[in-house]
Amino acid sequence: MYDPHEIERRWQRLWDEHRVFEPIVEDRQKFFITVPYPYLNGNLHAGHTRTFTIGDVVARYKRMCGYNVLFPMGFHVTGTPIVGLSELIRSRDPEIVEVYERYHGIPRDVLYTLDTPEKIVDYFRVEAEKAMRSIGFSIDWRRKFTTMDEHYKAFIRWQFELLHKKGYVAKGSHPVRWCPNDDNPVEDHDILRGEDATIVEYVLIKFRLEDGTVLPCATLRPETVFGVTNLWINPDLTYVRASVRSPDGKEEEWVVSEEAFEKLQYTERQLARIGEVRGSELVGSEVKNPITGNEVVVLPATFVHPDEGTGVVMSVPAHAPYDHLALQDLADADLSQYGIENPIKSIRYVSLISVPEYGEYPAVEACEQMEVRDQHDPKAEEATRLVYRREFHSGVLKEVCGRYAGMAVSEVKDVLTRDFLDEGHAELFYDFSERPVVCRCGTRCVVKMVRGQWFLTYSDTEWKQSARECLAQMKIIPPEMRVEFENKIDWLKDKACARRKGLGTSLPWDEEWLIESLADSTIYMAYYIIVRLKDRGVGAKELTKPVLDYILLGDERALEHVPEQHRAAVKAAREEFEYWYPVDLRTSGKDLVANHLLFFIFHHVAIFPRDKWPKAIAVNGFVSLEGQKMSKSKGPLLTLRRAVEEHGADTTRLYILSNAEHMQDADWKSENVEAMGRHLQRFFEWAREIIASHPQRSESTRLDRWMLSRLSRHVRETREALEALQTRRALQHAFFLLLNDVRWYERRGGRGELFTVVDTMVRLMAPFTPHVCEELWSMYHEEGDFVSLAPYPEHHPEHVDEEAEFCELLVREVLDDITNILKVAKIEKPRRVYLYTAGDWSYTVLKEALAHRSSLDMGQLMKRLSLDESVKPHMKEAASYLKSLAKDIRSMDELKLSGYVNTGWNRRAERELLEEASKFLSRELGLEVVVDPPKEEPKAALARPMRPAIIIE
Repeated sequence: MYDPHEIERRWQRLWDEHRVFEPIVEDRQKFFITVPYPYLNGNLHAGHTRTFTIGDVVARYKRMCGYNVLFPMGFHVTGTPIVGLSELIRSRDPEIVEVYERYHGIPRDVLYTLDTPEKIVDYFRVEAEKAMRSIGFSIDWRRKFTTMDEHYKAFIRWQFELLHKKGYVAKGSHPVRWCPNDDNPVEDHDILRGEDATIVEYVLIKFRLEDGTVLPCATLRPETVFGVTNLWINPDLTYVRASVRSPDGKEEEWVVSEEAFEKLQYTERQLARIGEVRGSELVGSEVKNPITGNEVVVLPATFVHPDEGTGVVMSVPAHAPYDHLALQDLADADLSQYGIENPIKSIRYVSLISVPEYGEYPAVEACEQMEVRDQHDPKAEEATRLVYRREFHSGVLKEVCGRYAGMAVSEVKDVLTRDFLDEGHAELFYDFSERPVVCRCGTRCVVKMVRGQWFLTYSDTEWKQSARECLAQMKIIPPEMRVEFENKIDWLKDKACARRKGLGTSLPWDEEWLIESLADSTIYMAYYIIVRLKDRGVGAKELTKPVLDYILLGDERALEHVPEQHRAAVKAAREEFEYWYPVDLRTSGKDLVANHLLFFIFHHVAIFPRDKWPKAIAVNGFVSLEGQKMSKSKGPLLTLRRAVEEHGADTTRLYILSNAEHMQDADWKSENVEAMGRHLQRFFEWAREIIASHPQRSESTRLDRWMLSRLSRHVRETREALEALQTRRALQHAFFLLLNDVRWYERRGGRGELFTVVDTMVRLMAPFTPHVCEELWSMYHEEGDFVSLAPYPEHHPEHVDEEAEFCELLVREVLDDITNILKVAKIEKPRRVYLYTAGDWSYTVLKEALAHRSSLDMGQLMKRLSLDESVKPHMKEAASYLKSLAKDIRSMDELKLSGYVNTGWNRRAERELLEEASKFLSRELGLEVVVDPPKEEPKAALARPMRPAIIIE
């Protein structure tokens, strides 16, 4: 009886009892792998399952390859999300209660008890470990910790003291994501919605009314100010008249939307509300372009959103498709309600950028080429992206741009912006690239210019250079992600590293600040090595700077300051650190490339010597649920525990690992998971039967050699795939394609090598489906002998038999051809199949063509063939065959090509093969199969090597 849950429980218990995954320092090569520790504001879900299972597969594979593997795990709890969650639970927030009851599977009465951060941490820490144990991760659980453990805090304080000393932590003013409710900076882990939003620098161009009042327009393309024809304002909105004092002390009156007024209060400006004005009152006003001096008109546009920029938009119709379309849509509008005549016909477009792909007016041409109907047409967005991209990459400013004429669009922004700022015509304004951005507490976030905030100075040029050097010597999987890392290092700016609320470690030199949750999770891989100091009697208060300087930096002088009673433990920790570090592989989801993985590199190069820098990073995609994006805080969600309870650990692993590769996103579909479970059960029952019957080898046949050859090829492909972390490809060869070959072997009557196949498959599959493989392994090994510690199968080149594979390919193709003919021809009551092999001359033609396949000069080949006595009588057929060969050889299967070349294939060999296979073919078809019968058949002339003529009687 196949009971996956019983099998899983048994082997998880035995792994624990025998301490299978608890490595010690020893005299063999180590492999240290880590995955991101999970954040404990909910149960682990299928997204965690993918990243963690990839890590576990690598750990298990390397262990079976003879490495001493360390695969530890901890729990991340610092920051504000857990505090915010406890507040929402305390207030019985209906949305949160529903999500955690429905998707996380927490009974309401239990959920209501989780009303403090400490209770949440205690609950989910236990649940997370249970979940990871239930799926069979080969983790060394002796090293577990949370980021609120006192020992960990001592480790983090040591890191930040060192960063501060090196000048990598500084105070300053910077724009940060900010939660007005928490009164704290907001980092990626704190965001409920808008997690992909970035902070964008806008230039506020100060257009002025006749009385000097400023209508500031936010733009990402300040160079286009030379082409402004009008401003857009929403006539239905009420705008705020505000007194604005800039940081330089200059005071002006601005008109902005209510939303912009709120956002501006979080900048370094001082604002006071003077009054209000309806947008409709501003329509028809003339404003002065501060750069060109031209007067332009304010026009109505209900598409202007009050939350975008300032609620006032400058219009550049020659280069902005939406502006061009809006003017077209307004062309025949009656504007008398605003007390003006429609001025559209008098507006003249200004061409300011020369771009090779377009003429004078790129926006107009793009709309015409793409047949964009109006501003509501979805193609308008595509046209906008296309124009902006082309203008940025190949655009050059025209004479109308004055002193900036001739400059590339891609290079002019910084120069032009600096000039506009110096001349008082513009100011900088920071906002999100997309909206809304919502904190986990439910409050809408803003961009705040923070003074006196502690920052990590990632913009430091020397620090960046060290990060680049580290990246250059690292292996990045998949390789195409290297450019992404390089770009992210170049673009990375200073980051806030402290907050005043939440869980965390105090800054050692400024204790009113708590170290931010992304900043305290950068080098914790080193903490896995030293975490066991607490088991050796070293308390958190005794984890001092000298202790950590000695263990982590090898400072021998620091050892003098370590208390005598702790020196043995500290020396042992140093020995472990020297042995295990650096990290050999860090595997993570792609969402962490822009933050955690970058910081991981930066902090390692800042803290550790070059020989302790990380060696490799692997990145994988996400997991969706029945086509929908999963969310811990909003749903839908499939927890890891539920997946295992419903489908079993090995089925869950097998599905998630075979569903997608590297950066591709996987999709969890219950129907497909159930089918995968049936696949696994069939494999288990088949393997169990083979183990029980243990088929004996007799004299090796060509079919046996074929099976061993295919097996060896699949082993090679599996190992190559695993080295590249291609789990889908690895499983194709270790499981699906190999089982296809086994089925063919059994159909052909093969049995002698089945036990060898099973033994190899059990070890091949052990990293992927460890419980099932341990169960099968135990059926023919002694108690205490674990497949998890058995040698991984090796590729045996001597087992590769091209001739055997070539022969089986012919048999399979002949069977397929006969089957297809019977299906298409619909012959009633067929009795017999005749197979006619090709004439000897055709094998000579094939041999010559293959010998000269690099050039395939038809004239020269025909000349050579005309000298061959067997070919001479068939020159016409030879010419026709040679012509078809020229095309076939280019697309020919590598196995078939090498088979032809290396086996010396001829008519006699093909006839013998078909005669040997005739019994099998007869059995499969239910028809008598006769090879090269004596009676003549005109159609026999159609036969070619490996393609016998097929005549059905």
